[in-house]
Amino acid sequence: MLQENFSQIARKNKTVITQSDLVVVGGGLAGVCAAIAAARDGIMVTLVQDRPVLGGNASSEVRLWTLGATSHMGNNNRWAREGGIIDEILVENLYRNKEGNALIFDTVLLEKVTNEKNITLLLNTSVYEVEKSAPTTISKVHAFCSQNSTTYILEAKLFCDASGDGIVGFQAGAAFRMGAETKEEFGELFAPDQSYGELLGHTIYFYSKDSGAPVKYVAPEFALKDITEIPRYKSLSDKDFGCRLWWLEYGGRKDTIHESEDIKWELWKVVYGVWDYIKNSGEFPDAENLTLEWVGTIPGKRESRRFEGQYMIKQQDIIEQNEFEDAVSFGGWAVDLHPSDGVYDSRPGCTQYHSKGVYHIPLSTMVSKNIDNLFLAGRIISATHVAFGSTRVMATCAHMGQAVGFAAAQAIKQNSAPLQLLEKENLKQLQQTLSINGQSIPGIAIDENLNLIAEANVTASSTLALNTIDFDGEWTSLEVAVAQLLPLKANIKYSFKFFAKAKQATQITVQLRTASKSKNYTPDTILETKEIELHEGEQFIVIDFEASTSENQYAFVTFLSNENVSLQSSNSRYTGILSVFNGQNKAVNNTGKQTPPEDVGIDAFEFWIPFRRPKGQNIAMEISPALTDFATDNLTNGFVRPYGAANAWMAALNDKNPSLKIAWEVEKEVSELKLFLDPDYDHPMESTLMGHPEDVVPFCVRNYTIKNLDGTILFEKKNNYQAINSFTFDANFKTKGFLIELEQAHTTVPVSVFELFCH
Repeated sequence: MLQENFSQIARKNKTVITQSDLVVVGGGLAGVCAAIAAARDGIMVTLVQDRPVLGGNASSEVRLWTLGATSHMGNNNRWAREGGIIDEILVENLYRNKEGNALIFDTVLLEKVTNEKNITLLLNTSVYEVEKSAPTTISKVHAFCSQNSTTYILEAKLFCDASGDGIVGFQAGAAFRMGAETKEEFGELFAPDQSYGELLGHTIYFYSKDSGAPVKYVAPEFALKDITEIPRYKSLSDKDFGCRLWWLEYGGRKDTIHESEDIKWELWKVVYGVWDYIKNSGEFPDAENLTLEWVGTIPGKRESRRFEGQYMIKQQDIIEQNEFEDAVSFGGWAVDLHPSDGVYDSRPGCTQYHSKGVYHIPLSTMVSKNIDNLFLAGRIISATHVAFGSTRVMATCAHMGQAVGFAAAQAIKQNSAPLQLLEKENLKQLQQTLSINGQSIPGIAIDENLNLIAEANVTASSTLALNTIDFDGEWTSLEVAVAQLLPLKANIKYSFKFFAKAKQATQITVQLRTASKSKNYTPDTILETKEIELHEGEQFIVIDFEASTSENQYAFVTFLSNENVSLQSSNSRYTGILSVFNGQNKAVNNTGKQTPPEDVGIDAFEFWIPFRRPKGQNIAMEISPALTDFATDNLTNGFVRPYGAANAWMAALNDKNPSLKIAWEVEKEVSELKLFLDPDYDHPMESTLMGHPEDVVPFCVRNYTIKNLDGTILFEKKNNYQAINSFTFDANFKTKGFLIELEQAHTTVPVSVFELFCH
């Protein structure tokens, strides 16, 4: 029994003082990835989250799908899903939860964090006060957990603010902005005027389900009474729920921090009014059996404070794809701004304009301009309002977060300040750490001098020479223009043979296209055009191009639309090879072509996008000369995804049990071996609601064995589904090489490996 007598002095909460190397405030995807990265790199981390679950807007409390540079596969950013820890998380979620249950995603995140022995996780714990030991140095933060009535005093050398609203940066006195810059300040022609507004609002989602019997609904008194107050109310459907209703937005004219509760109440008014309309207006007879299963209790917040860093990324950096020496991450979501009146605005719910490819995000946007030991992560990084329209999405935020985590670990080990990481040698070290952990910073390869495999003789049981994509698939109609995306060698003239079917005698236009920037996938340069006559019925057609690419890069063998013609497709799929269509994806403002106003500083171009599996088959063809982009040299070229080239070794399609032999002339002391496999970086892997056709992508090697050269089994892997497979060796382990024996998972997909890394 516990009994305390009356105290004349007010009692204090239980207080716990912790010390760590890094305190990460905010348990959204940015904070989660920052904490995991830092912990895996060997430093002690405290992760503070003011909610009962991790994930922020991706959690079951809000239920927004996680997206980034891939968009919804609706832009021209091929193989652009963010790599490293966030990829590991999304691939894990795909394997366990391809249906997109937000509750399962919660558990994936919690498991990833709690599995790290170097992380102390504090849930339901809100940071409310910052202490400084000097004007530009944070010494500790104070937090309170309402669930255990405990006050925490969290001391650390470094701090990462991933809190969304920037509570640490704000209280520490760091410079910040809130709202939109003028066109004149940074020369951003897309900067909105006052009528459009300066802030993006909040959204609350709801879920419905079929109960199998009629369900009545009586709306609460506070629900919106007149649905016509929502100009887009005719867009509502009883088939839509969750984050498909992202446009139920409000609050952009308010203080999105201090008036957030008021915004929430207005959104509840909207949501319950919308459901009342769906259930009781008579416009939706199919809704009779539907019941309201879930409504968010906290809103998904888009925008509040943005903090000033050593550099502020702007519109031109995104659209022009400017390169930075201190690049540590990349983005690719559209510049996506919303009218501040949100659901009550008669204009479209968003204005999205894409760049022609992915863009660099520099570390200098994540290092505070004023506070010496503060990193910025997530949506609060140093960006203008316009650039923020792209950098704010969750997978991009997570990718930046893991960069910050590895940066913090390096700073602790070097006993340096975050600003010193921008020095050339420190920066190079950080970029290599990130690359070795799968970050895939555009243009930055793993240094072969760090990779013992680069010193070895690497041979394979077979190597793919792609001269035929089998003629065994369905017919693909040219009602929509289609192109086959292929990695071609410079200055080689290629010939292609296709099998076509015409409803009547007609003519088709075939073009060889490339991207004006060789690492992009926007086919804005036409090298050659052919007009091909077809007779009625089935026939082979041969296309001999005289033009060729000036460097090794992807090219598009492009068939313009003709509704009377179909091409045979193939059941075979290959790493780094895709068919794309000049199609539409209304979810990301894609109507086949981007046509912005002339005066907003944004390019006009066509979209050529893949279909999701099981659609999106390759076009069947014969290729002469054969494509030879799949040699073992790719295993040490430093790139772990397609980037201007396939960058993968691929076995022959008929090699069911291929093998790789790595042999050194003398014994090497080895501590770790990494295999970088193909998790299909072109697939967005939305974390919730969307659902996916498979739990393991078809390109990923599932089973393999690693042996010493004498045949001794060192490691055996079964049922793999992750991209990066890492194996560590006991101290002083020495070997003259490895034999890696792999199994083909699908008869229509050859075995592929991007990179082998050993140190």
